[in-house]
Amino acid sequence: MKTAYLYIRVSTDEQADKGYSQRWQEETLRRYCGISGINILDVVLEDHSAKNFIRPAWKQLLTDVKKKKGRINLILFTKWDRFSRNTGDAYGMINTLAKLGIEAQAIEQPLDLSIPENKMMLAFYLAAPEVENDRRALNTFVGMRRARKEGRFMGVAPLGFVNKITESGRKYITTKEPEASIMRWVFEQLAEGQYAADHVRKQANKKGLKCGSAHFWNIIRNPVYCGRIEVAPYKEEERYFAQGQHEGIISEHLFYRVQDVLNGRAKGSWGPKMVSVDKLPLRGLIICPLCGRMLTGSSSKGYSAYYTYYHCQSRCRTRYRAEDANKIFEEVLSKLEIKQGRGEIFENELLVLYNAQYRNSNGARKQILDQINIINVRLGNAKKKYYDEETDVVEYRKYKAECEVEIEKLEAKLIELSNGAQKIDSLLKKAIYNLERLILYWKDFDSMGKRRLISSVFPGMLNFDGNTYRTGRLNGIVERIYLNTNNLQIQKKQKNEVFSHLPALVAGSRIELPTLGL
Repeated sequence: MKTAYLYIRVSTDEQADKGYSQRWQEETLRRYCGISGINILDVVLEDHSAKNFIRPAWKQLLTDVKKKKGRINLILFTKWDRFSRNTGDAYGMINTLAKLGIEAQAIEQPLDLSIPENKMMLAFYLAAPEVENDRRALNTFVGMRRARKEGRFMGVAPLGFVNKITESGRKYITTKEPEASIMRWVFEQLAEGQYAADHVRKQANKKGLKCGSAHFWNIIRNPVYCGRIEVAPYKEEERYFAQGQHEGIISEHLFYRVQDVLNGRAKGSWGPKMVSVDKLPLRGLIICPLCGRMLTGSSSKGYSAYYTYYHCQSRCRTRYRAEDANKIFEEVLSKLEIKQGRGEIFENELLVLYNAQYRNSNGARKQILDQINIINVRLGNAKKKYYDEETDVVEYRKYKAECEVEIEKLEAKLIELSNGAQKIDSLLKKAIYNLERLILYWKDFDSMGKRRLISSVFPGMLNFDGNTYRTGRLNGIVERIYLNTNNLQIQKKQKNEVFSHLPALVAGSRIELPTLGL
């Protein structure tokens, strides 16, 4: 008498189909074995897809039949698509079973594989479900790609957004607070280039973001935050970013600025990347006067207490007490603080300067438009070479994609310039308000807040010789105000001893606003 294993497979998406139910398959197979006089050794139930043979129940079955080699003759199932939906894998598994002396057979589609012509029918039985799977997958892929082209986000909403459904059943994403505000803060911090991405992530987690390092790195690269949807390359189509139907959390200019910082292309991205303890807010911001390296900081235990120092790790062994260096820097800030009652005067003067040098000047806008025109001309030349067969299609498409990305970045800058012209009044008022409270902020902020304040007032690195600070760059507004303050006090004091070394030049063609984010 022949012996057999009954193999019953139902995938998750087939559970509701009565024709594929496990109970129905088992009843059919048992009836067939009873009529044919086949002894049933075991019944194997499977609930995995038949795209391949990496299935838990099938692996166990194969292990059992190898142990019982010579004692089992058949593995029975209802149809060939219960056995496999992949032609190549199915032929390989049939050969493996044949070497063990076992025949795989579908009772509703019986085939005698010893007859060569029947292998054609087997190919048909196996290919039909495989084609069905491929067609279903292709239709899903094409539909999702079309939706992305239309600006719809597919899948689970990223941090800062939430999935919603309209009354008509249309799915979309929208911003979710407070995650959206935290993500906006994250991008602003990364754009400054003052902290490593993982440090910003940890600070964001303290604010309530709840994000791991790998996930965080993916989301800060995701253009969905600036209102764009990525459409991957496919066949003849190049990769590009479609305009999303959702509202972005940040501007495109800020998004590309962050990408430049992450890629190491942004000016100033070489800045400090470390975390400071509360007693060392200047760590990584001071340049060693002897060797030019950045000073780090640490604490050392004395006889009865711990003492903190800024020190150099090179052989020069430069070292300053952190308490003294912090106190001297606080005195520097006190000299830059705007006195009460003078803020409105400086605000009006800076607004006049802005109107004269920014709004009435199209220099920056013209420069960007010229760059766009140059790229378009180069792209036209590349297209001509492609049509003249002087370059191949792969090289042309690669160059075209690079040009389109650069044009998108420049267009984002144009939009940012337009937005900046509308926000200057409120930003200027906020900047003056912050400068009137420098010392208050310095005393109340934690170490990270202090570092942000320092980077806003002094965009460049600081030089310290143990008694005085020097810097090559000063914030545009602070520089302008300091110049006017010196002019007002020149009759009382010919030279300001603390700030004689600070630059006192008039700001350039544009005004840099401090980014204290208060």
